[in-house]
Amino acid sequence: MKVLKFGGSSVANSENIKKVLAIIENASKEDKVAIIVSAFGKTTDQLLSASHKALEDITLSKEILETIKELHFNVIDALITQNKEEVLKEVHILFNRLESIYEGVFLLQELSDKTLAKVSSFGERLSSFIIANAAKETLDATHGESSDLIFTNDNYLNAQVNFKITNKNIIDFFDKNKHQITVLGGFISSNNIEITTLGRGGSDFSAAIYAAALQVDELQIWTDVSGMFTANPRVVKQAFPINEISYEEAMELSHFGAKVLYPPTIQPALRQEIPIRIKNTFDPESLGTLICKNPKNSNGVKGISHIEDISLITLEGGGMIGIPGFSKRLFETLSQQFINVVFITQASSEHSICVGVYENDAQKAKELLDETFSIEIDRKRIKPISIEKELAIIAVVGESMKNHQGLSGQMFSALGRNNVNVRAIAQGSSEKNISAVINKKDAKKALNTLHEQFFEERIKQLNLFVTGVGNVGERFLAQLQQQKKFLKENLKLNIRVIGIANSRKMFFDNNGINLKNWKESLENGEPTTLESFYKKVKKCNHRNSVFIDNTANQRVSEVYEQYLRESISVVTCNKIACASNFENYKTLKEVSRKYNASFLFETYVGAGLPIIDTLKNLINSGDRVHKIQAVLSGSLNFVFNNYNEQATFHDVVAQAQKEGFTEPDPKIDLSGVDVARKILILARESGYKLELEDIENNSFLPKETLATENNTEFYTSLTKHENHFQNLYKKADDKACRLKYVAEFANGKANVGLQHIASDHPFYNLDGSDNIVLFFTERYPENPLIIKGAGAGADVTASGIFADVIRIANK
Repeated sequence: MKVLKFGGSSVANSENIKKVLAIIENASKEDKVAIIVSAFGKTTDQLLSASHKALEDITLSKEILETIKELHFNVIDALITQNKEEVLKEVHILFNRLESIYEGVFLLQELSDKTLAKVSSFGERLSSFIIANAAKETLDATHGESSDLIFTNDNYLNAQVNFKITNKNIIDFFDKNKHQITVLGGFISSNNIEITTLGRGGSDFSAAIYAAALQVDELQIWTDVSGMFTANPRVVKQAFPINEISYEEAMELSHFGAKVLYPPTIQPALRQEIPIRIKNTFDPESLGTLICKNPKNSNGVKGISHIEDISLITLEGGGMIGIPGFSKRLFETLSQQFINVVFITQASSEHSICVGVYENDAQKAKELLDETFSIEIDRKRIKPISIEKELAIIAVVGESMKNHQGLSGQMFSALGRNNVNVRAIAQGSSEKNISAVINKKDAKKALNTLHEQFFEERIKQLNLFVTGVGNVGERFLAQLQQQKKFLKENLKLNIRVIGIANSRKMFFDNNGINLKNWKESLENGEPTTLESFYKKVKKCNHRNSVFIDNTANQRVSEVYEQYLRESISVVTCNKIACASNFENYKTLKEVSRKYNASFLFETYVGAGLPIIDTLKNLINSGDRVHKIQAVLSGSLNFVFNNYNEQATFHDVVAQAQKEGFTEPDPKIDLSGVDVARKILILARESGYKLELEDIENNSFLPKETLATENNTEFYTSLTKHENHFQNLYKKADDKACRLKYVAEFANGKANVGLQHIASDHPFYNLDGSDNIVLFFTERYPENPLIIKGAGAGADVTASGIFADVIRIANK
């Protein structure tokens, strides 16, 4: 024999009930079945609402009752034909009784627990009667009254079951009952005189009571999800059903918010070791989750769950140390007022005790405890009771966790990397559960972070927030779109762009922006500022978040610290931040380390060339840089490689800008400021303390050109001073040399300027917009380490940004 329980969503309307009847028919082919049903949809809530309305206005109560009637009569019309008149007569009788109760509440102006229990029982009494008669149309079915079978005490709204009497009633009933299918209402019971109810999750509990009494082969809980999931699928999109789980693990997950099952449900079945299977009414072919004594799956972590709206109450003070009785008085006070404690932790020094309670109980608990410990507080032996609100408890559950070393470390390390602050920790000696109290706003991020840590080792998700979608930004997004499938299949990376912005608008999509039409999305986005974009990123609160700056804007560079302090990594090609004063550079590096957020800027020097990464590896491995010689401007190299007596300097520079080799303001490149910033960054990354003004900049531009204020004036000045540039070229050509703009660092000093490069020098044959860097170090004192390649252009810069994103993913 089997017991099948169907929840409110499974019997919400006639279409759903047809699916239930098909499941019942299939299940009853080989076994006798007991069917436990909940009230239709939200009927119980409506019944209770109408009760409270009856105290105010009987008309409002009757309006709700009419809505309830309409649903039930629609189901009867859709499902019952053979004995429809008898069914309607009985249902009318039940509704008349219900209406009389509401009128009594209105007249007496009294709503007791006894009345509430009686009112709320009508949902299951109606649903079980109607479904039983619908089943009788084609199946061998009958109806049973749970209130005649389940015997309880007088606690009307959360009755305690007398299992001795109840089990005998159930066994006697089913011994006499020869029908293949028996439909009964869940949730309902009685004290032999009056209706009682079994409280929250009562229908599940009823099903477990029947299963245990009849010692059935399996208890099936049919709901609207395909089993117990590794996490709440509404919060964690990657969550998946757990195939098998132990009773204890299921209880832990249920306690911490897994709503497909309530902890009391498991107890009767656990005592009899009856397997429980969670199934989906709307996907009956899915295997669901089997809850049993010895599950086959032995993974350390089975699931991750959480409870929101928690407050942390702390009892603290030196006067507690070594004094017995404090804990007893605390828990006794809360227990006497029926305040449920969901979390407990105590410092081994006995200096403090923390308990977690539901937020709506917190203020009451504080007032009670302040009164209980008033003498100790007045004498300053302990501090006044403190409350922290807006919290949540997150729990990692698994019976085999004790056999897997390092799970606690993985949990808290993953949370720390994503700036999730842990307020309190609890772990039982059985090691089936590790619980942590965190801020409620971080609950979604924490769940996704831990799910990725324990269940998605193969796929890591990065969430990007991109500002600047010009040449570099546009190409970066195109490269990301092109490589999306490759990254997922080969590097096990799922990189999503959550937010994008230009100087005017921003657009966000928490499920990931479609990179095929991001331009249209951005155009229809909302107005943006640096502050509004930051607030939106912070509000999204995604794990593994990365802020990407594809601009050359100083104001954007000034917000990096804000992101890093939220443990949001920063990737940038904007050289301004690291070339600003040394203290700012140092602060950004320190904040990056403190908050475990990567701060990567490979494209500062050499666009996509791995110059900074190589330098970091040298320094980290113990090498020391003595000298650097480099051609670091792809734009200047392009200009002087293409400039000759047949070309004009104006035209070559204009071509460089058109090709995307220069900054939007080409004077930044040609003035040497950009190269000075780059050698400054290399010197700083080598461990030297330098400021930009410490670098000698031997600019080749005339003073008038340097003084121009916009691009139009700048290009006009280039034309005006063409003879100056021709003289520079001729002097080099007369010596059989080439002009290269070179950056040098040695003995703690740096300079940049135009040099004549002879044919035997490594820089002589540097083509196009290529860059080259020579590192002279302790390990490379004579023959330097050379890095050479394309050092300018939107595509290679975008690829450098992309490479930094991959570095973060692989961190």
